[in-house]
Amino acid sequence: MSDTQADRNHTIVVGVDGSDSSNGAVQWACEQAERTGAHLEAVTAWQWPVSWGTAIPIPSDFDPAGDAQTMLDQIIDPIARRHPAVAVHARAVEGHPAEVLIEASRHGELLVVGSRGHGEFSGMLLGSVSQHCAAHAASSVVIYRNPTPAP
Repeated sequence: MSDTQADRNHTIVVGVDGSDSSNGAVQWACEQAERTGAHLEAVTAWQWPVSWGTAIPIPSDFDPAGDAQTMLDQIIDPIARRHPAVAVHARAVEGHPAEVLIEASRHGELLVVGSRGHGEFSGMLLGSVSQHCAAHAASSVVIYRNPTPAP
């Protein structure tokens, strides 16, 4: 087995967008990495704002990549401190979330995503990104859904 295959076999990739479902997925993925001795790769995606017609005024200090990395670090750092045995790598990648996660799944044995993130259709049980990942990922996929409180 090559080093690349060995690394792939011991890496869990988790998609992070700051939603409650995503935060639960991160916690679950970190616990799974601890149980299995895997590395954890936390990935968030960012995109430049798009407009049709009139240009959107963008402040000179606008830094979507930096903002995405800051959000990711604020979520990952406390979880990583609670699980010091897990090697965690966090990165912000430019692109559409579904495509970024599909590409990241090529480097891991498991992709973990929340069931519904920051999409516009709040009533959906499975978001478009998680659905796309389930259909197209190069690795196994876990779609984490936050537990429903008992009535």
